[in-house]
Amino acid sequence: MNLNKIESTKSLLLVNPHARKVQDNLNLALTYLQDFGLEIICKEIEYPQDFNHFIQYYKNQVNLIIIGGGDGSLNIAVDSLVETGLPLGILPLGTANDLARTLEIPTSLFEACQAIATGKKHYIDLGVVNGKYFFNVASIGLSVDITNNLSKEAKRQWGTLAYAITASKMILKSRPFMAEICCDGESRIVKTLQVAVGNGRHYGGGMTIAHDAKIDDQRLDLYSLEVKHCWQFIGLLPSIWQGKYQESFGFRSLSGSVITVNTRQRRPINTDGEIVAYTPAHFQIVPLALAVMVPRKLTTEKEKLNPIIS
Repeated sequence: MNLNKIESTKSLLLVNPHARKVQDNLNLALTYLQDFGLEIICKEIEYPQDFNHFIQYYKNQVNLIIIGGGDGSLNIAVDSLVETGLPLGILPLGTANDLARTLEIPTSLFEACQAIATGKKHYIDLGVVNGKYFFNVASIGLSVDITNNLSKEAKRQWGTLAYAITASKMILKSRPFMAEICCDGESRIVKTLQVAVGNGRHYGGGMTIAHDAKIDDQRLDLYSLEVKHCWQFIGLLPSIWQGKYQESFGFRSLSGSVITVNTRQRRPINTDGEIVAYTPAHFQIVPLALAVMVPRKLTTEKEKLNPIIS
């Protein structure tokens, strides 16, 4: 008996109709999922609160929740997913799809559906900031400005390139701020353009939070962007993309399980593309908090030594 497969074929598919790739792919995705033997209840979600409403309503009728959309849709649904304990299937139909990228879920619609229906459960860590779960990254500063100025039209037209275009515009307008960072009990005061705390590996359309980050390593990875002049940020983009930071070039990187960030003025916190909280910020890691369906080829070093059976 395979304990890693989903227990029944009945699944709830929640779709963000405004996600970049939904209109062209939803009907085909439904066909693929049904051909793989899944019985699908499909709901298109017009209002964010409806993600949690439908998860709670159907929690005793299904054995799998499938989210069709991007990282923002997943972020909205994550609290109810944790509360119900139901496994998650991901249809990466958004713009960045950073969680899918971290979990090596294919961009091919057929292969993504195959991973949902025939893959294995893989338990991942979640980050928490001020009581709100997040998958990929939470940030204060520049990323909030980028989120506030990144339009749906730009994402639809330019895809992940829209993040870089918006970032290049906002970096020239951003101003550094003072923050007190405490990581596992050790404090320092910094002047920074951005503080980012990552749980997963990728964010912002493929950028890397830390070169060795994993979504099941039971740690949070922080970087603080402490360049003296805003224009220096442009030259640091390759390092940000790869997650390889050098303090001499204006980066500070830390890792830990509990992190706090205090700022003089109350500042918004962006988690997975959604502004959900404000400083002071308290971050912590929740190990192996959620099961996600992934392709069977995905095997971490930890699993090789000690397989996790759901």
